[in-house]
Amino acid sequence: MNQSKKIVIRPLTEQSITIINDTNESFPIIGKVLPRFSDGIWSYEEQLYDTLSEIRFPDDTLDWSTYIDSSEKIVLLAFHENECIGQIRLVKDWNRLAYIENIAVRSSFRKNGVGHLLLEAAETWAKEQSLIGLSLEAQNDNLIACRFYAKEGFVLGGVDTLKQSANPEIDITLYWYKLFEKTKGTDDEQR
Repeated sequence: MNQSKKIVIRPLTEQSITIINDTNESFPIIGKVLPRFSDGIWSYEEQLYDTLSEIRFPDDTLDWSTYIDSSEKIVLLAFHENECIGQIRLVKDWNRLAYIENIAVRSSFRKNGVGHLLLEAAETWAKEQSLIGLSLEAQNDNLIACRFYAKEGFVLGGVDTLKQSANPEIDITLYWYKLFEKTKGTDDEQR
């Protein structure tokens, strides 16, 4: 049975603030991305690890009320029945992209299309805000996430070896982008 048919995406409300970190669960680390830059284009290879591990990011402690009814940022939650099973957090960036601050899906619902539905909702929100695409950062050792972004149409657009200098566990931050297709007249309207 396809669970994605029963999934509803809704914006964060005051009532759902208490469950926002429910989707923050550990995820497997199976390898890393080895980026290359050649002829102006980023590409990469995968290096699989011999030993698998898991990691869990700390819960976010933000002023969640600032994401409610804002035209500058939003949190979208995925629900299956009454259970919060996923979230995506977006902000308008200076470069007219919607920057994805976080995307998370409960482990029991991964590989069921929840991440895809969250990205579709994010794209809809970004287009409603007249933004030109989506962007996000990922650590190079989060290979499963990087595979997911590539499958969803994101391309590697840059690499930073210093951003996470305070964290000895992370050597490379990867910048992923999904630019929306331009429609006829878009360039003229921007002038």
